[in-house]
Amino acid sequence: MNSTASPSASAPASAPASAPASTQMANHLAASSRVDLRSDTVTRPTAGMREAMAKALVGDDVYKDDPSVNELQDKIAKMLGFEAALFMSTGTQSNLCGILSHCQRGEEYIVGQMAHCYRWEGGGAAVFGSVQPQPLTQQPDGSLSLSDIEAAIKPDDAHFAMTKMVALENTWGGKVLPQTYLNEFSAFVKQKGLARHLDGARLFNAAVAQATALGTSPYDELKNITQCFDSVSVCFSKGLGAPMGSALCGTKEFIAKAHRVRKMSGGGLRQAGFMAAAASYALDHHVERLAQDHQLMAYMAQGLSGIPGLQVETPQTNILFVDLVDGAKAKGVALQAHLKQEGIDMTGLYRLRFVTHLDVDRAGVDRAIAAIRQFFNA
Repeated sequence: MNSTASPSASAPASAPASAPASTQMANHLAASSRVDLRSDTVTRPTAGMREAMAKALVGDDVYKDDPSVNELQDKIAKMLGFEAALFMSTGTQSNLCGILSHCQRGEEYIVGQMAHCYRWEGGGAAVFGSVQPQPLTQQPDGSLSLSDIEAAIKPDDAHFAMTKMVALENTWGGKVLPQTYLNEFSAFVKQKGLARHLDGARLFNAAVAQATALGTSPYDELKNITQCFDSVSVCFSKGLGAPMGSALCGTKEFIAKAHRVRKMSGGGLRQAGFMAAAASYALDHHVERLAQDHQLMAYMAQGLSGIPGLQVETPQTNILFVDLVDGAKAKGVALQAHLKQEGIDMTGLYRLRFVTHLDVDRAGVDRAIAAIRQFFNA
């Protein structure tokens, strides 16, 4: 979000609910003096989202009678082109329930070596479900080559775990999997008789980036992506800005299985409508604005280009990776300390990661660029 296009950030932080959305956003940004570029999970609910949460109708979701949860599940299922959906506490839980609904004990799923549902989710499918992951090295864009998938599929032999599913992630490290690849992947895996699961934690970023490039609707691109999969997990707590929650989408039969796994994993929620209302508000108001995060990250990449010792990747969405190379590699700790002192939060030591989101505006990015350039005397 470009701060020059918004009302002054000096406006009161507690704007009335009737204030224009742009005013609410400016007030929202003014609430923190730090520029937090660690992740898009750090966002705080906007005034409009808080109001929606306060007014939410709630019930007991274990009995399936929370109207706000039911509304959200119907909304996200329809939006992504599926029969049904299930509200989850986290993306990790959503992927776990998805994998264990596709695979049984002694079976396996094929997944990227650096995919989140394999590397960063505690090995849950193996620990809780005795489902074996078969990791493959990903291509630079995050895809799995079809020849590698084919070579990894096990024969029907008692020596091997039975291959049942292939999982992809989109976006992966901020990169959008090409639609042409997804179409080929989908047809290939379906022909092999395997299930197709998408970890779409940042699916909406992928759809918005794809729509921007093609001049189409992000809602159309959502379905273009999801029609390539049997199940999709999507997060509400990243770029969409909700305080928590994910959803798993699939057929009614698949979601019934996932509901049982969710219960076993301690995921039965009671008056979850307050959180579901936040997610529903995000779907109504925060999808198209993701393009602003992408533009802002492109702006940041441009601002960091040309600094000796920094290798800046070209961002496709809201995530930027910057590698410290040559003599700069030894300065990672000092750079982190410098940025922290300047009120800039980020992650990484030799490979830096920056993420834009609805709590970061252009003024904040300018501060980050200036602080980094100051450190390197550039």
